[in-house]
Amino acid sequence: MSHSSQAIQRLPLPYFEDSGRYFCAVRDQGWGIWLDSGRPRQTRGRFDIISAGPKKQLISRDGLTQCHQASGQFSQYSDPWQAIKQELAQQPLAFDSDLPFIGGAMGYLAYDLGRQQEHLCDQTEEDCGLPDLLMGIYEWAVIQDHQQQQSWLVAVPGVCETFLQTLQQNLIQPPRKQEKHFNFNSLKPNLSRNDYLQKIGSIKEYIVSGDCYQVNFAQRFEAAYQGDSLVAYEQLRQALPSQFSSYFETPYGAILSLSPERFLSCRDGQVLTQPIKGTAPRGVNMVEDEHLARELRQSEKNQAENLMIVDLLRNDISKVCVPNSVRVPKLFELESYANVHHLVSSVTGQLDDGENAVDLLAACFPGGSITGAPKIRAMEVIEELENRRRSVYCGSLGYFSFDGQMDTNIAIRTVVANGEKMYVWGGGGIVADSDAESEYQESLTKIGLILETLKQL
Repeated sequence: MSHSSQAIQRLPLPYFEDSGRYFCAVRDQGWGIWLDSGRPRQTRGRFDIISAGPKKQLISRDGLTQCHQASGQFSQYSDPWQAIKQELAQQPLAFDSDLPFIGGAMGYLAYDLGRQQEHLCDQTEEDCGLPDLLMGIYEWAVIQDHQQQQSWLVAVPGVCETFLQTLQQNLIQPPRKQEKHFNFNSLKPNLSRNDYLQKIGSIKEYIVSGDCYQVNFAQRFEAAYQGDSLVAYEQLRQALPSQFSSYFETPYGAILSLSPERFLSCRDGQVLTQPIKGTAPRGVNMVEDEHLARELRQSEKNQAENLMIVDLLRNDISKVCVPNSVRVPKLFELESYANVHHLVSSVTGQLDDGENAVDLLAACFPGGSITGAPKIRAMEVIEELENRRRSVYCGSLGYFSFDGQMDTNIAIRTVVANGEKMYVWGGGGIVADSDAESEYQESLTKIGLILETLKQL
């Protein structure tokens, strides 16, 4: 720690059950981000983190990462992970906080960043237009603790008092009226039903021939849209509350993620990953719902899929964890959401000396639950069979705090809006005994509530 280190400042703020009030108060500053626990309709999550107007902006495209400053100056890096590490390290601060985030990097890392990392051949077209990485280096944040029903403004020294007055004024009187509408044309899939079924057949052939054990395959829907994507997000979080949700808007577009899945967290060196593998729809009544949940819990196929990904993630986090520290404290736990039931497992470990949260994410990226196993071969099959790049879908949104803490999601149930078109994906893990028609229907089930909610706007 530098001798010039100063402690992070922390000031109390009014607590609101819905953090949307804080986001609307700051979004005019640009690059607004809301890491959203889904409260009050979702009760599993605890913290919401909101910020805007980052001091620096990390942008990665075509294998190059640039860090832009407000002055117009920029630094260039060939490695995006090194860029994140170096930019975080440039803030000499003293740390003593029980909060999850005290300033640092927030934003997304697209799935295609993982493709670059594994040097996969380009076979698929990229047409969403968003960079492979967008992260801001934020010097302040509003933290809402829904468990304690308390809120704080945390900031690097010299920022708190200046910003507090602006924030309080904007809470009383929002800075400007936002567009209060959102509408879109009909969503079109990039694959016909028959194409989808044929590609499932191709994956099963690869599996039977021993190329891989499981491949996560997805189809994409797109539509032209008009209006304010925050209006869409606020409706979606009501219909599909999820504890790893996020809304992130930049000049490149907006990301609306309603993810139920944590990818990786790291706090005080303790590593946690919670893969989801195994999905069933909700029932139309309590009896049917309990029957579907019980079937999912007892499904040998879904348990085998889940265990395959647990083993993959154990191997991934072992690269940066203390030898023999990796454990699986929870296996095949049922979690129920507005539209689906899921099987969720937990894998833990202790980060090794000399490794940090950025190293952890780099070692495991992209998440095994959305690639398949073995990972690289599964990614090659995805590259061959999916018609379009995944962009942010199946990447991660989250934060790296200045004090070394990290939490990220798997960007499933995620809408990418680039200012002209919106994109949404649905898919699932394919194994040897997968039924192609069932897999096709599951891909529709996963995004069905998103589409129905957006149609009502």
